[in-house]
Amino acid sequence: MFLKATRKTVRGKTYINHLLVESISTPKGPRHHTICSLGALQPAPREHWLALAHKLEAALSGQQSLLPDTSVDSLCQRVQAQPLSAQPQRVSVIPDQIEIEEAREVGSVYVAHQMWRRLKLDAILGKAGLNQRARLLTEVMAINRLVAPASEHAMPEWVRRTALADLLHADFRLLNDEALYRNLDRLHPQRALIEGELAAREKELFALPESIYLYDLTSTYFEGQALRNQKAKRGYSRDQRPDCKQVVIGLVLDGDGFPKAHEVFDGNRNDSTTIEDMLTALEKRVGKKAGATVTVDRGMAYDKNIQQICSRGYHYLVAARPEERWQHVQEFGEESGWEDIVRQPSATNPCQKKTQVSLKQCLVGEEVHVLCLSEQRKEKDRAIRELQEKRLLANLESMSRGIAKRKKKPRSEADVNQAIGRLRERYSRVGRYYQIRYEAERRALIWEADAALKRRAERLDGSYVLKTDRRDLTKEEIWRHYILLTRVESAFRAMKSPLMERPIFHHLAHRVETHIFLCVLAYHLLATVEKTFLDQGVHTSWATLREQLASHQVVTVVLPTSDGQEIRIRKATTAEPAHKAIYQVLRIPEIIIEPVGSRIVTERPRN
Repeated sequence: MFLKATRKTVRGKTYINHLLVESISTPKGPRHHTICSLGALQPAPREHWLALAHKLEAALSGQQSLLPDTSVDSLCQRVQAQPLSAQPQRVSVIPDQIEIEEAREVGSVYVAHQMWRRLKLDAILGKAGLNQRARLLTEVMAINRLVAPASEHAMPEWVRRTALADLLHADFRLLNDEALYRNLDRLHPQRALIEGELAAREKELFALPESIYLYDLTSTYFEGQALRNQKAKRGYSRDQRPDCKQVVIGLVLDGDGFPKAHEVFDGNRNDSTTIEDMLTALEKRVGKKAGATVTVDRGMAYDKNIQQICSRGYHYLVAARPEERWQHVQEFGEESGWEDIVRQPSATNPCQKKTQVSLKQCLVGEEVHVLCLSEQRKEKDRAIRELQEKRLLANLESMSRGIAKRKKKPRSEADVNQAIGRLRERYSRVGRYYQIRYEAERRALIWEADAALKRRAERLDGSYVLKTDRRDLTKEEIWRHYILLTRVESAFRAMKSPLMERPIFHHLAHRVETHIFLCVLAYHLLATVEKTFLDQGVHTSWATLREQLASHQVVTVVLPTSDGQEIRIRKATTAEPAHKAIYQVLRIPEIIIEPVGSRIVTERPRN
């Protein structure tokens, strides 16, 4: 119980009245119930008012005071003289029959819901023309991909196992997979508009610069034949699944790791042919930002791609193709002119190893080239080169034995030379320093390594070249801009593993594209969470946070009473210190839902 003061002004004079009040639970949440009026409580000192409230509460509960107080006895008689309807109902709860029901996980979905609100995604979807039901289902589907990815068929049951109904004030008891499939169809035409509005909101929320665009591609495969999807084709698989059809996904991030645009290409699309389409998609989402730097990897480092970037008013930063290192083989062999740069573990990946790279800068025409040497990469390059050399020699031995066996019907010189060319192409790292020839008269295949060329190739282990038209940057700034591409790789890993982008079970092309779009939406939520932590100097991952939040739940407390009824209260469990710490960093309320109570008559007496 507590005191509550009310003021009323009549004809210019203010009257103060104090009420004895208690808080009770109702179906609409906690409400104040007035027990009785205590008058002005003056001229008694203020510190006596709360003591009076405590004495009244003790007296009304049946406790007897050692020192009788006539004022308290008088007030108790006034309360007890009120009609029963005006007095609060007091019941006894049977402790050994208290139950906890409908426990639902809330921590992770609560954080996802709050990030959804922070990005104003509901308003963005409304601007895209989606009605309230479609906006609700889109939020549910995106949160599912972030928290516990499932197919549309399994998603309704997952929704009912979480506290999403409590958070979103929605009834999901009749939700089925057909409603989710239909929502994919409604969402598909609005993807570009939503992505553009979301990029604008994140720029405003986090004050993101748009001076760097990071572009890379990945592939994701299908289960089944995907006969009804024209984009599903076999191609180079980053997932090591050449047996499956796939699509290629292009993703553009800004320097802070937030998605700006994505596109879905045919599964056999060559990386270097996607630049023009991706830049067009980017400009549709965020507009043209002349002067920004577009960073791509060596698979798109052809002259044609660089011209496409420059023709739109952008600067470029690319990793040169491996064969372009040979023009700098002399500079790589020099001992002077190098600067050592240490790369500390990144904020987004504190488990990353500390690495060191040596840099040298040179000017080639109007282009700046930065030569890079890495000890860690040197070991990797050596291992790859030695493996290729071993396989090349094994193939040459096998081909030589085959030629020797076919004495009655020997292979033509042209066939053998074609086979040699294919081997050189397959093992290009080592094929360049092997002299291979076929002597038709002797029917002999002869090969030997050029020692000088081999030594030059060994000197290039661990080396790579960066090219840019930015002459205002130092070699260290150029290198650090380039290694931001690892953020795109991290985004792809997040989408494929915790967000379960792969494998895809949809058959229709537009549903495949919307499935990937939902993964991108979920990644926006993930990036928002991790960016908020990072801005406060806390290095963590969504996977760690999700595990910690799993123990926060919403439950229904069932309190059976002695009069044959039961009180049911729907509320969240008390946040643990780990939960509170997460909510504090994210700047979201610790109170997840307001307690909701109801009283019902039990159908049968409890034993």
